[in-house]
Amino acid sequence: MAQRLQGRTALITGSTSNIGRAIALAFGREGAHVVVSGRDETRGAEVVAQIRAGGGKADFARADLDGSPAASSALAEEARTLLGGRVDILVNNAGIYPSPSTLDTDESTFDRIYDVNVKAPFFLTQALVPGMIEAGAGAIVNLGSWITRLGVPRGSVYSSTKAAMETLTRAWASEFGSQGVRVNAISPGVIASDAWDEASRSISNAMMRGTPAGEAGAPDAIAHAAVYLASDDAEFVHGVVLDVDGGRTGVAVVAV
Repeated sequence: MAQRLQGRTALITGSTSNIGRAIALAFGREGAHVVVSGRDETRGAEVVAQIRAGGGKADFARADLDGSPAASSALAEEARTLLGGRVDILVNNAGIYPSPSTLDTDESTFDRIYDVNVKAPFFLTQALVPGMIEAGAGAIVNLGSWITRLGVPRGSVYSSTKAAMETLTRAWASEFGSQGVRVNAISPGVIASDAWDEASRSISNAMMRGTPAGEAGAPDAIAHAAVYLASDDAEFVHGVVLDVDGGRTGVAVVAV
C-alpha cells in the first residue's frame, strides 16, 4: 500500500502527547519525515523513537511557543535545518486550555492563552509559508474545536482562540491557495486523553451522550483526518473546517 505522505516533510507543534503525538505517529507511518516539537524533551524523544522503530523518519525540536515572532521563527528555522531545508506540511496543534470563567479571567491569563493559541501559530505560519510558496506546494492544518460553535459555561477565552484559528484557516486559504498552499482545519470533539482519571473520562463521555458516537473519541481519529488533509487525497480541499466530533455539532443531541 502506498504511503500517502512519502517524501514529504512535516512540522507538528505540540506533538509530544495526545492529539499531536497521534498525528506525528500517523505522519511517520505514512512516510513523512516528521519534526516532533514541544517543551518536554523526554516525551519528545519517546515519540521520535516510536516513529523510528516503525521505520519512519523523525527528529525532535524543543520549542516553547510563547507567541513571540522570535520563538516561532526559531522553531521554523530549526525545523528547516532538520528537514533538509524545507517544510512541506505544518500542523498548528499546540495549545493550552486554562478554563476559568469570564469573571475569573485576569489579563495575564487572557494574554497567555492568546499568545500560545493564536499568536504562535500565526507567526509560525508567517515564517514557513514563503518557503512553501517558493516550492509551489504546501499544506497547513490548523486545530479548531467543537466549542467554537456550541457554547459551554467555562473556557470562553479558549473557545474564542479556536474560533480565531478557524477564521484564519479560511483567510489563509484565500491568501495562499493560488500560490500552491492549501490551508484547512480540523475541529475535534471531546477527545480522550491517556492522562484522564476515571472521573474525567466519565464526565467527558457524559458530554457525548446522545450523539451518534455516544462517547469520547480517540486521538487517532484526529490523526486520520490530519493525514487526509495533508495528503494529495485532499488536493481540491481549501478552507475547510472538518468536524471530527462524533456528531456533536452537526446532529441534534437528545439525551437519554
